[in-house]
Amino acid sequence: MNNGEKPTALEPYRVLDLTEGGCLIGARMLGDLGADVIKIEPPGGSPSRIAPFYRDIPDTERSLFWFAYNANKRGVTLDIDRTGGQEIFKALVRTADIVMESFAAGYMDRMGLGYADLSKIKPDIIMASITPFGQSGPKAHYRGCDLTTWASSGFLYICGSPDRSPNWISFPQASLFGGAEAAAGAMCALWHRQATGEGQHVDVSLQECFLSPNFNALQMWDVNKVNTRRLAGSTYIPATGVMQKTYYECKDGYVMILVQGGAEPMVSSTRRLVQWMDENGMAEDWLKEVDWVNEYNAATLSQEFAGKVEAEVARFTATKTKMELYEEGGVNRRILLAPVSNARDICENKQLEAREYWAELEHTELGETLTYCGPFLRLSETPPAYHRRAPLIGEHNEEIYLNELGLSVEKLKSLKQTGIV
Repeated sequence: MNNGEKPTALEPYRVLDLTEGGCLIGARMLGDLGADVIKIEPPGGSPSRIAPFYRDIPDTERSLFWFAYNANKRGVTLDIDRTGGQEIFKALVRTADIVMESFAAGYMDRMGLGYADLSKIKPDIIMASITPFGQSGPKAHYRGCDLTTWASSGFLYICGSPDRSPNWISFPQASLFGGAEAAAGAMCALWHRQATGEGQHVDVSLQECFLSPNFNALQMWDVNKVNTRRLAGSTYIPATGVMQKTYYECKDGYVMILVQGGAEPMVSSTRRLVQWMDENGMAEDWLKEVDWVNEYNAATLSQEFAGKVEAEVARFTATKTKMELYEEGGVNRRILLAPVSNARDICENKQLEAREYWAELEHTELGETLTYCGPFLRLSETPPAYHRRAPLIGEHNEEIYLNELGLSVEKLKSLKQTGIV
């Protein structure tokens, strides 16, 4: 995908990316919007060049994780732990607008590369720092990872089955939240800079970012002093303790159906579902006679009755495919129903195809063109552009250090020999 002749939103701006893990998505988003993003990784390669690998061939240059979160970036190697590397980094800062980093709180300060130091070099610089618990407070210097962030945010407590320990997905979801919030914060700071000429330090706490998926769990405690339970794909009625199933197995996967009563639109949807079941000879007389307004509402419903209804619905959905249930039930009959899409479903999704969502980037080093997820938003006048695969290790060292910073060939050679780049 490309954006034709239209300019991109952030073309004039440069971003230096020192983040790792899921936090990489922040600078990737700014790169998609047209910023010149330079990914700085240690000599020898970033620790984020991890599995899975393209075609399952273990190689740091074939990391699909790296591909996904570093497209639209150029790449250099630089050891900022060493004095020589710090001086080069400062030279890069003079050319930049935004610095994004995900080191431990205080790490950049100890090297003389914190916001206070960099703002002396370039007063309008914007620095976005992503840490587990933020730059201040009693836990600011605690170590953390994606799992501890889930746990400390309260979100882990409500994930999984009620009869088991909390369940964490082995993917850097909290870091992805943090990277996205850092990108948003950097954009706010950029707006402020345009109005005042001042830079800012954007302080992103992963713990705080990951409070947002809690939905109403925090409010439930604040208002009712009820701790939201792990639901395992169910809805929970705090007043009665009843759990109502929301996911049902079908021939080729799962669908979500809200089989509920009490008020609209739940009542009409459930009635239409029972009518469809009846047309297929799968609705018992007792089910057709249920009073969905008074008998099947949150105030009076028992767990036994809920389970009895759910068993009949499950027997029906097991006879249909996801698309049969969705097209006939969800679309034609207006039942509150949705298929649970897997990766193949998403890749073959007609809506995404119609919107030309998928982007293709050429990987000359692989001799192939790979398909990527497309834009996270659409802008009519400055649409995102996809023009560059993720960088190889040190791929743009000469382009940036020689042509843009003006280092000599001899100087760059010396930096390589001493392991600084």
